[in-house]
Amino acid sequence: MNVMQKGDRLLALSNLGFAYAAFLIGTLCGLLQVFIRNDALTLPSWLDYYQVLTAHGLLLAIVFTTFFIFAFFQAGMSRTLGAFGPKVLLWNWIGFWVTSIGTLLVVVMVISGQASVLYTFYAPLQAHGLFYVGLALFVIGTWIQGFALVGHYIVWRKQNKGELSPLFAFMTVATVILWVIACLGVVATVLFQFIPWAFGWAQGINVELSRSLFWYFGHPLVYFWLLPAYMAWYVIVPKIIGGRVFSDSLARLSFVLFILFSIPVGFHHQLTEPGIASFWKFLQTVLTFMVIIPSLMTAFSMFATFELRGRELGGKGLFGWVTKLPWRDVRFTSIFIAMAFFIPGGAGGIINASFQMNEVIHNTLWVVGHFHITVGTPVAMTFFGLTFWLIPHLTGRRFTKSLQKLAFLQIGTWSIGMLLMSTAQHMLGLLGAPRRTAYTGYAHEDAQAWFEGVLSNHVTMAVGGSILFLSAVLLIFIVVQLWWLAPKADESTFMHFPIADSDSSSTPKFLENWKIWIGVAFILIALAYTIPLSEIIQHAPPGSDRFQTW
Repeated sequence: MNVMQKGDRLLALSNLGFAYAAFLIGTLCGLLQVFIRNDALTLPSWLDYYQVLTAHGLLLAIVFTTFFIFAFFQAGMSRTLGAFGPKVLLWNWIGFWVTSIGTLLVVVMVISGQASVLYTFYAPLQAHGLFYVGLALFVIGTWIQGFALVGHYIVWRKQNKGELSPLFAFMTVATVILWVIACLGVVATVLFQFIPWAFGWAQGINVELSRSLFWYFGHPLVYFWLLPAYMAWYVIVPKIIGGRVFSDSLARLSFVLFILFSIPVGFHHQLTEPGIASFWKFLQTVLTFMVIIPSLMTAFSMFATFELRGRELGGKGLFGWVTKLPWRDVRFTSIFIAMAFFIPGGAGGIINASFQMNEVIHNTLWVVGHFHITVGTPVAMTFFGLTFWLIPHLTGRRFTKSLQKLAFLQIGTWSIGMLLMSTAQHMLGLLGAPRRTAYTGYAHEDAQAWFEGVLSNHVTMAVGGSILFLSAVLLIFIVVQLWWLAPKADESTFMHFPIADSDSSSTPKFLENWKIWIGVAFILIALAYTIPLSEIIQHAPPGSDRFQTW
């Protein structure tokens, strides 16, 4: 059996374990939220809605995704470039523990009621200073793990001079580069604004600057979630269906374009805010639409892969190839459904980023629905599909037929729950129902309409959220089985790390010249941010005092 070395395996499993612990608690918080908004649940006096909302956003959107992504990267880099050396393994462990300590510090502050600032932690809401210290440690820990993986990649490049790296390794490095550049914004605001302000070393905070630096980070954060899912789509899925990567050069180019165009776009989250000139909002909106290009490239590549493989297996006619795909393999079906959900999710993103249409949906439940139908389904369900073979690969256990049936039930219930909840959220948003608020039963006709429809109804949202929580519990049950209780695999049933063949013989080598792409990325960032940020600093009003509303 092709089992990873023990140290590499334990490292990946540790990240996975932390990820799924956060996932279970985060989904429970989500369940509480939909019942509170439906006026069907009253929390005890020691717990309030905004604590729950903050925990839900942080644990699912930040903690679960990040720990899972690094587990995936570590397993894949060990598989494609060889086992980690002692230094790479040591620095990965250091990064893991720093990230874990930062996470625990943040969670303690939220639970103790001193950090109900939501995952965006907008100023002038102020949390305890240790909350921001925890955020800084979390980011630093991820950087340490990321740099360790890049170090492993550099060693391979030195040993294989003149060769393009394996596609999985290339994509991992591209994602780490995007993550590090994106985090510069949040590190700057946390270290130089929030921490001095929260500990009383500074009198006030420049609110517009803090939000702009957050969204410099906040939008590429979405692509930090998406790119590992795209990696699975490009590299893992073709192997699962028995095919190969459609185009190595197209896959590499799409990831390069994400580095260039996913970062200088944060102002499209601030279209309604004063203090930023319309020209800069317009420029970053244009750059936002550029990100659509690599996403469409990915869609084209994936469906070309599906069709070519389906026709190899005998598919006839216009859509005969669809019937030849391995629909009975939950590892494929879960990821295919995730891709399908991204179609309406991407369309909603175009609406969010458009000047006029953003005015209609800004700060309503539409945005929450969009978030769940892009991150909560395409990303999360791709991660579920990866889980079904990654944990058996790491533990040497067997993905039994009974567990596969439960996995189909899990992705089915997750799909139904998300369809109900996100559809209700989109429609409620169009009716004007706000987000980020616990109480929604206002005494006027518009608010009553939020409870009277079939799909446009807080009850429908709660039903969908309940189904999602049950699906999450089922997923945790499958994870526990695959980790400890399923029978041990033998040679015939062992889950290998599925990496599809990729022909890089005709791929231009300049695509892996990181100096070029990092340089171009910083030029675009400088064009999009230097002047508006300098104006925000130069013409800043007096710093805002702290606000605590809990």
